[in-house]
Amino acid sequence: MEILDFKYECKNALEFSKEISSNSVKLIITSPPYNIGKEYETKTNIDEYIRTLEPMLSEFVRILSDDGHLCWQTGNFVDNGEIYPLDIYFYPYFKKLGLHLRNRIIWHFGHGLHCSKRFSGRYETILWFSKTDNYTFNLDSVRIPSKYPGKRYYKGEKKGQISGNPKGKNPEDVWEANIERLIDDWDALIWDIPNVKNNHPEKVDHPCQFPVELVERCVLALSNENDIVYDPFAGVGSSLIASLKNNRIAYGTELEKKYIDIGLERIEKLKNDTLITRPIYKKIWTPSPNDKIAQIPFEWREDK
Repeated sequence: MEILDFKYECKNALEFSKEISSNSVKLIITSPPYNIGKEYETKTNIDEYIRTLEPMLSEFVRILSDDGHLCWQTGNFVDNGEIYPLDIYFYPYFKKLGLHLRNRIIWHFGHGLHCSKRFSGRYETILWFSKTDNYTFNLDSVRIPSKYPGKRYYKGEKKGQISGNPKGKNPEDVWEANIERLIDDWDALIWDIPNVKNNHPEKVDHPCQFPVELVERCVLALSNENDIVYDPFAGVGSSLIASLKNNRIAYGTELEKKYIDIGLERIEKLKNDTLITRPIYKKIWTPSPNDKIAQIPFEWREDK
């Protein structure tokens, strides 16, 4: 595979951003540290955490092109069992910088830690901002097949005409289940994007790894070929891989050298067509009723 230009540096995101020309990046997509005490972060109180990141935010806005976007993917900060939804905390900072929120995308995934004192968390959010009202949005690149492709207008000037789009429908802002482009399998057409856990084909040594397909949808919809896509907290390079796969120029910064080494190895595999990624339209696997671990254990059965 021919790889367009990319930069993947062990550098602070603020320092690197200052080296980038104004209005030159089409898409910034990232998942910042959640301040939950992972090995690569130091847990602080919520206000100090936001203040630490605030100087970077203005730089990110500066380097965005006028038709560009910022996708800020976050979860929750938890302190003594209390939830602090990070997207809500970040929103006013981006709004103050003049960005326009276009969607609050809900990413649902089926697996994660099981809580005992609250419902188990199974979603995170992507705040999609544009810099101006004149922005790139390639809806046709991410359409999914319609559930009712034969639906027609029932009144008005278009009565009797097909109401949908032959290329499919808008995938909406809840990304719950993945789809396959099958003409006759409409019931399966929801987006489901599994998080990267131990049985995921992309799993490497990182505790909070981005699924490539999650980034791909944003890359395809919000940028064009040869545009620059930047991930300030690049981790093991999933955003770079999603960008390079789709003929974009990729920038990434990451402070942990071991993650950069893993990311560069993955990019080399991408170049050699040996990198395994989960296809963007692959259907979610569900266990067979005959699968032993999907059955109620004998010890729990009332008829034992």
